[in-house]
Amino acid sequence: MSQKKLVKQLMKKLDKLESEREKLIDKLAKALDKLEQKEASKKPAAKKVTAKKTPSKKTPAKKTPRKKVASKKTPAKKVLSPASTANEEA
Repeated sequence: MSQKKLVKQLMKKLDKLESEREKLIDKLAKALDKLEQKEASKKPAAKKVTAKKTPSKKTPAKKTPRKKVASKKTPAKKVLSPASTANEEA
C-alpha cells in the first residue's frame, strides 16, 4: 500500500473515533443533567423533612452497681531470661 492510502485510512479512522468521542460526551452530559435534576428535586423535600423533626431526648440507661471482688496481690517474681544469665556469668 502506498503512503497516501495509509494516510487516508488513518484519517477516516481518526474521524470516526472523534465522532464517537463527541457522541459519548453528549451522552455523559445528558446523564449528568438528569442526575442534577433528580438531586434538585430531592433537596427541597429533604429540607422539609429535617425541619419537621424534633430532637428526641435520650434517657440514660440504668447502671447496675458492680460487685467488687477482693483480689489478692502477689509479689512480682523476677524472671531471668537465659540471655541475661549468660551475660552475667561471662
